[in-house]
Amino acid sequence: MVEALIISNILLWIVIVIMGLMLFALVRQIGVLYERVAPAGALMINQNLKVGGEAPSLDLQDIKGGLVTIGGVPENGKSKLLFFVSPTCPVCKTLLPVVKSADKSEKDWLDVILASDGENNDHNGYINEHQLEKFTYISSEILGRSYGVSKLPYAVLIDEQGKIASMGIINSREHLESLFESKERGVASIQEYIKTQTGNEKDEDLPAEAQ
Repeated sequence: MVEALIISNILLWIVIVIMGLMLFALVRQIGVLYERVAPAGALMINQNLKVGGEAPSLDLQDIKGGLVTIGGVPENGKSKLLFFVSPTCPVCKTLLPVVKSADKSEKDWLDVILASDGENNDHNGYINEHQLEKFTYISSEILGRSYGVSKLPYAVLIDEQGKIASMGIINSREHLESLFESKERGVASIQEYIKTQTGNEKDEDLPAEAQ
């Protein structure tokens, strides 16, 4: 009886060790796959604008009645982030903390402008509910049409020269940060940058006579 108990304990420990090794191997493989998966940038769908082109210039009133100029070279030398939202868009609501965080962390070079359309009463309630009073908030159908916005939430980054630096549908913090990364690297999108890097790696792998 004692011998059987000892043998069963030994077998149990062997199973535990084997399972531990399998778990370690699985975790390691997941880590490898994670490193190989390229970061997802904002999906750029726009028929009106092109990255590198001049941003449409518009003089509009914000929801408080102030005059706001979109496009052109800004007097303060900062880039502008137009973040298009809607009070009825659930994803927009979840991303507002991300926008607030970006506004705070990137304030040295970036001005954030919230944009939408519809009745001002709806937007006033939205602003109060989510504590957006500090932001410039524009309700204008013309702005959305001029910038080719068809799906929300959507963002357009205008650089300090008044040109489109990057743009795309924003569904996560990573998507928003990809716009800043694209501007910094001087590419239309993170996807384009990855393709360029992949192409360069392939060229480096070729023999000198084949390049």
